[in-house]
Amino acid sequence: MATVVLAGGGTAGHIEPALAVARQWAAVHPHDRLIFLGTSSGLETTLVPGANFPLHLIPRVRISRTPSASWLKIPVDLLSSVRACSKVIKSSSAVVGFGGYVSAPAYIAAKLAGVPIVIHEANAKPGWANRLGAAFTDHLAVAHPVESGKFSSALLAGLPLRSDVAQGFVAAEKDWKKARTEAKKKLGFSENAPLVVIMGGSQGSVAINKVIESSLDVFNRKGVQVLHSVGKLNALPASTASYKAVSYIEAMADAYLAADLVIGRSGAVTCSEFRALGRYALFVPLPIGNGEQFVNAASLVADGRAQVITQKEFTAEYLENNLDALLQQSTKAMVEGNGADLHAAEKIASLTEFAMKA
Repeated sequence: MATVVLAGGGTAGHIEPALAVARQWAAVHPHDRLIFLGTSSGLETTLVPGANFPLHLIPRVRISRTPSASWLKIPVDLLSSVRACSKVIKSSSAVVGFGGYVSAPAYIAAKLAGVPIVIHEANAKPGWANRLGAAFTDHLAVAHPVESGKFSSALLAGLPLRSDVAQGFVAAEKDWKKARTEAKKKLGFSENAPLVVIMGGSQGSVAINKVIESSLDVFNRKGVQVLHSVGKLNALPASTASYKAVSYIEAMADAYLAADLVIGRSGAVTCSEFRALGRYALFVPLPIGNGEQFVNAASLVADGRAQVITQKEFTAEYLENNLDALLQQSTKAMVEGNGADLHAAEKIASLTEFAMKA
């Protein structure tokens, strides 16, 4: 019986692909042990136990994006986190990392213990944790082609989809138009009016929320229905007959299928799920980081399924002037989704099997 440790915490962008791979591994190797690493402050504290996998908590290594006095604590915090990871990893068969602050100490602990490392990079621009881990292994997989560095020769696996999104694609293949109509009904919206779905990532976006709340009259005057995911940490606005505000969209597959237009961030998971089930999107990339969200959306823009604007450009005035045109573009987009990522979890699981035998 093998033990596989999965490292990827913080946001759904790191956790959901890891869960998809874990489910795939469990289906093929039902007697193996799967353990997730995470911290007490990430979404993994609910998503991982909710998927019936054990979670081992480690201390978080906090690294600010700009130099500060907190950087002086990094070596001590990192050592503490590596030690916590080692308790699980030293007797494991492989570590599969998905980036984020949980992955870096896991990669170091695995290297010190001589445990095989597999890394999946979801973004078109690899993050710092996965770049660190890539120095310790050749078993690399990516969701998008990477132009330079070690990840440029990685396995092009795609991005593992959540089970509901994958199942939604398979069901919708029978009749995409019917699937989109039925999804609107399931969410409680009329099939006779356009639906805009707003999502600011797994934790919501205050900036996007403010623009949407300032634009409710615009949506109302134009006869547009809205499903708005504000994020679990943000205040929940009052809903109306045509505007429904929720903390988090549980039925994401239905939301993608039902939406005539998606407005949101362009994180790797959002882009992958939208590619599978969505129709047309306006992406407002997160203005911090290394610019990966702009790159993530590039292929969807090239395919005529999305537009990208900066957060500074995204205003109530922009929506007033462009909403009609965006909805018109949606009617011109293909009604079918794209199943390119359907087998990504299988590919990463196979790479892990190879790493364990190498």
